[in-house]
Formats: sequence, C-alpha cells, structure tokens
Amino acid sequence: MRIGIVGFGVGGRRFHLPYIQAATEWELTGVVARSEATRSSLAEAAPGVPAFASLDALIDAGVDAVVITTPPATRRELVLRALERGVHVIADKPFAPDAATARELISAASAADRMLTVFHNRRWDTDLVTLRSVLDSGALGPVWRADFALDQDDRAVLDQGPDEGLLRDLGAHVVDQLTQLFGPVDRVDAHLDWFGSRDARVDVGFFLGLHHASGVFSSVSSTKGARRNDRRMIVIGHEGNYESHMADVQVDQLLAGLTPAANADVWGVEAEERWGVLTTGAGAIRVPSLRGDYTEFYRDVHRALVDGTSPSVTLDEALHTVAVLDAARESAETGERVRVAVRP
Repeated sequence: MRIGIVGFGVGGRRFHLPYIQAATEWELTGVVARSEATRSSLAEAAPGVPAFASLDALIDAGVDAVVITTPPATRRELVLRALERGVHVIADKPFAPDAATARELISAASAADRMLTVFHNRRWDTDLVTLRSVLDSGALGPVWRADFALDQDDRAVLDQGPDEGLLRDLGAHVVDQLTQLFGPVDRVDAHLDWFGSRDARVDVGFFLGLHHASGVFSSVSSTKGARRNDRRMIVIGHEGNYESHMADVQVDQLLAGLTPAANADVWGVEAEERWGVLTTGAGAIRVPSLRGDYTEFYRDVHRALVDGTSPSVTLDEALHTVAVLDAARESAETGERVRVAVRP
C-alpha cells in the first residue's frame, strides 16, 4: 500500500520515517514539506522520495493512507480534509485537543468509511513490552499499584500556546500505556507545572494519579522543565515488585545512526546492565529485555486494512485517552478529583 507523511519536523523525521521505511508492506509515496530546509532534510533522510507542497497535492499523487504529524493546532483540519478526500488516516498524538473534537474526527471517519487511528507508538517501547511480559507471567500476582516517570531535559521543544504542553504530548503516551496495562481510568487527580504566563503559558510538567476501574492505582509524572532525565516503571503486586530504568532505546539508537531496517538484529533491545529487576519471595532476578519496535505499529495498520479489522489502537481507546487528559486538566484547575467522562 502507498502511504504519505504530512509534516517533516522531529516527529516525521524521527518517529515515522524510519519505521515506514522498515515496514516493507508500505511504499512511501511522498512527504509534505514546504521549506527549503525541510526538503533538504527529506532528501538526505529519504533520497528519491518526492516532497509536496500540500496535503491535496500528495493525495493527488496517489496514496492509500496519510500520516498527519504536523503541530497539534493544524491537525484537526488536515485529518478532516484527508478523510474527505477518501484516504485512511494515521493521526499523531494527541489526535484531538479535547473529547468533543475527538468525537468529531471519529464521526468524520465513520461517514467517510475510512480508517482513522492514532500513533500511540509507545505501546511498542522496549521497557513496556518487557513489563507486559512480566505481568502476563503472573509473577507479581494481583497488581496493587504502579509508578511511571518519563522526565526529559528538553524544554526547547515545547511550544507555548493553548494547544501545546507536555500533558497533551508525553501525557497522551503514558496514559495510553497505563490503560493498556491496567484498563480504563475511572477518576483522576492531577497537578501541572506551568511555564510562562497568561495565554502564552505552557505546562512543562505533570503528575497524575489514575484510579483504574480494575482497582489498580497508577501514578505517572513527567517534566521537560526541571533539567533532569529519568525513566522508570515500578509495579507493585501481591507477590512482589518489578522495577525498570531502561533508556529510550529506539530513540537512542536512531541518534547513534542505527535504523530498524538496517539494524534489525539489534534493534530495540536494551543493554543487559539496564535490564529490569523482578523481586519476589524467591529472590531478585534480572529480566532480559524483549525487543521494542515501532515498526509493528505500521505493520499492524497494514494488516487491519488488508483484513478489514480494527487496528490495535482503536478509536474508543484513543477517545478515552483524550477524556483522561480532559479530566486531568480540570483536576489541575480545580484541585478536585475528576471522574473521566468517556470509557471504552
């Protein structure tokens, strides 16, 4: 199938292009890239792939699907236009600024009879895939609570404005991860760290307390404004705990010049010294890293289109994630625990 990318900033270049290139089920038809600098970057990263000036020009060239990875403020209009033109759509996260807009996009996809899915690629993070295997093994017994953190010393990438902020960015990822592990969220307690003032302020950090309908309580925090890097996953159950401090393996490998297509034998596997530790009554053991690979997201979408089934990232799940973020913003503003309005 033929696919195009709309937008070629950090997201398009680092989180989409390498994995589309590795997924041989797809042919990359072109990229919407307007500035000369962006077109030069595309020519270096994907020689021979044409650049287009607009979404319509890309669709006119012939595509089955497009990836919308432009800034959040532009995403709604482009998703609606692509669906109107009759192509399937992969929307970067957050695919909508609020639940009302999410419902609008879902309705448009239904009316167009085209697939719309959301790029929750971090379901295929190395640490999450490995943690899932620990939970599936039953070694922890019934889970009581979990503590996740994803701190990055990367304040410069946060744009200021009402449609930006860390909660909508990394928050969308970690909320999706935790709901995948422990089920839908019923209630939220939240705090946001703000940078700037008035209409120009942006949240550069958050702490969320998620009360899952399953009875599990998870806390998740992140910051891009505190000059620190940390990544942890701690899960506590009746029989013990699992603790992981793995790196952002796939991003680190890309920055080191590796790609999932050229380096498949080592791709997405954490170094042994950073393996997680499972501690139970039998003692502590290091859990070997499983392979994380965002390429699986694109293979999954292709399978769903061929088979006429739903992709792994369903719209009900994506809408629930947006609703959790809505509740978190309300909780941070009011200081109250807020019930999530939409459950999958």
